[in-house]
Amino acid sequence: MSGNGRSSEGQAAAELTDYSDVLIIGAGISGIGAAYRVQEKNPNTSYTVLERRARIGGTWDLHRYPGIRSDSDIFTLSYPFEPWTRPENVADGPDIRDYLVQTAEKHGIDKHIQFNTHVLSADWDSTTDTWTVQAEQEGKPKTFRARFLFFGTGYYDYDEPYQPEFPGLDEFSGEVVHPQHWPESLDYEGKRIVVIGSGATAVSMIPTLTEKAGHVTMLQRSPTYMLSTQRINPVVQAIRKVLPGRIGYHVARFYNTLFTVFVYGFARVAPKLARRFIRSKAIQNLPEGYPVDVHFNPRYDPWDQRLCAMLDYDFYKVIGEGRLDVVTDHIDHIDAEGVVLRSGERIDADVIITATGIQLQALGGVALSIDGEEFKPQDRFVYKEHMLEDVPNLAWCVGYINASWTLRADLTARAFAKLISYMDANGYTHAHPHLGERPMGEKPAWNINAGYVHRAAHALPKSGTERPWNVRHNYVLDAIDHRFDRIEESMVFGRVSVPQATAS
Repeated sequence: MSGNGRSSEGQAAAELTDYSDVLIIGAGISGIGAAYRVQEKNPNTSYTVLERRARIGGTWDLHRYPGIRSDSDIFTLSYPFEPWTRPENVADGPDIRDYLVQTAEKHGIDKHIQFNTHVLSADWDSTTDTWTVQAEQEGKPKTFRARFLFFGTGYYDYDEPYQPEFPGLDEFSGEVVHPQHWPESLDYEGKRIVVIGSGATAVSMIPTLTEKAGHVTMLQRSPTYMLSTQRINPVVQAIRKVLPGRIGYHVARFYNTLFTVFVYGFARVAPKLARRFIRSKAIQNLPEGYPVDVHFNPRYDPWDQRLCAMLDYDFYKVIGEGRLDVVTDHIDHIDAEGVVLRSGERIDADVIITATGIQLQALGGVALSIDGEEFKPQDRFVYKEHMLEDVPNLAWCVGYINASWTLRADLTARAFAKLISYMDANGYTHAHPHLGERPMGEKPAWNINAGYVHRAAHALPKSGTERPWNVRHNYVLDAIDHRFDRIEESMVFGRVSVPQATAS
């Protein structure tokens, strides 16, 4: 035994354990934003960001397919505390990642990030009011401990995208690629490409593919609504010219927020009128006589599923130039030369891109437990969109389905930082939302008729039908709530009976 009564094994274990007041999992938009708000509101609070990848960026580092860009405007996707200074209203993926890197460096957040750290499990110890997190760092086991956990891990599985079974796919003699795992070595110049899928990934990717490919065909089972947005918005540029600097940025951000809210609200209140408007724009920008109602007039109403954004009608332009065909049909099977359709037609291909979507995943797939007893996030109700019923000192960031991710991410980060400040000011060491015996109806957390939601309806935590347990996708109402919410509402606060232990 050593002089302080601790065995050499105990000392070694302590050295393998890192302690922070806050552990933030993920160094993408959510994680960087949370780190900023924590250090802004609680300057004496220590925090560590654990990032599984080797670089900052999250989604914007993972996705590297041609044409990767935001499908919301960059002024609401960027942080309110760090203005976007470039002219684009819609930004490319590499530029967004650069923005995140620069933001982290400017505010000293990068010094708190540990890369190549894959979080596997987290257990809450109610005797010390701390989380113990087991991870692999550079392939070796590593233990972290913290008072609070913040999950900036997004809502989908980074490892396994959705891959439907296509009969005969193994027989295809060309290359098969999923955008989530895009190989940088892929050479598609002059080749015939079939893109299976018509979601946001396909719509952003295809115009760029057509610049080098011999020909591109988008194969969809059913049409998708598409609206055009401008890469550089003259209204936004005028605002920034008249009101330079931060003021102009915030006014531009406010303008884009109102525009996004208006478009969604208009589509939901007047779906028939919205449908006619979208159809009229397709007719105006596609070749005369093009079968718009076959390929671009969905059976459902606008925003029953997400609308896809194209840039300056680029998707329609490459159709008009003959570089892109859109085929609406079902796959019968795939053979060595391409895709055979149920109609009997076939599409020959050299490359097949399966832009078939994502798989939902809550809290990064981390195994969670309280005092050694495992629980599933999907069995708990969500409180104010970011905490889980009866789970202490834990928050999870998930964005909107109908607006920029960062609008809710920043609300969540602010609420999390405010909770830490409140607890510290009052000497509390744990806090959790509690529903109790109150009867609560349940509704889908995401009210869109999207395939990735239907495939995994129970992958996400539950939404109630009444506030503060009702997950809604309304930034205006959420912003009002977060401004005037009582922090004590439906919350249980307490103090641990013994001092919290920290790493030696």
